[in-house]
Amino acid sequence: MNEQIKQIAERLAGLRDVLEITPEEMARACNLSTDEYLKLESGTVDISVSVLHQISQAYGIELTTLMFGDEPKMNSYFVTRKGKGVAVERTKAYKYQSLAAGFTNRKADPFLVTVHPKPEDEAIYLNAHDGQEYNLVLKGRMLLHINGKDLILEEGDSVYFNSELPHGMKALDGEKVRFLAVIL
Repeated sequence: MNEQIKQIAERLAGLRDVLEITPEEMARACNLSTDEYLKLESGTVDISVSVLHQISQAYGIELTTLMFGDEPKMNSYFVTRKGKGVAVERTKAYKYQSLAAGFTNRKADPFLVTVHPKPEDEAIYLNAHDGQEYNLVLKGRMLLHINGKDLILEEGDSVYFNSELPHGMKALDGEKVRFLAVIL
């Protein structure tokens, strides 16, 4: 499994240890079974941003701290230069680049997301998390599945939605798609 996923898994285990939380409690916080949660901590399976978001909300820790391991320090402003945001590739298909990782006490988490194409017959992975989400397609086309509805979004299109509803995306036309995702 990807080295970055192993590092995220280590941070989850470390957080649980520091907070003296049982695996059962952590699993409840992210709506997983204990076995499913322990697989995340093992670093052998992909860890979705939605699960990390649920943990960050439940325990008051920055989402980007779980994803990237760095504590934000800025509280007036934080600039991310082109191509310089802290990035994590959860799998070969998804790359998340944080655009505000250094700003503390954020009310939103903006990411530049790159999704590589998958085989047409491969199912879309669905996730859900508290809050709302905004996506703006910057390059390419994507299929966004929200609560049983399929939306095709092209360059310049955007969508704002209730992220508690099951949702997932897929790059179209055999090309990668890049979009701005803001998780609120």
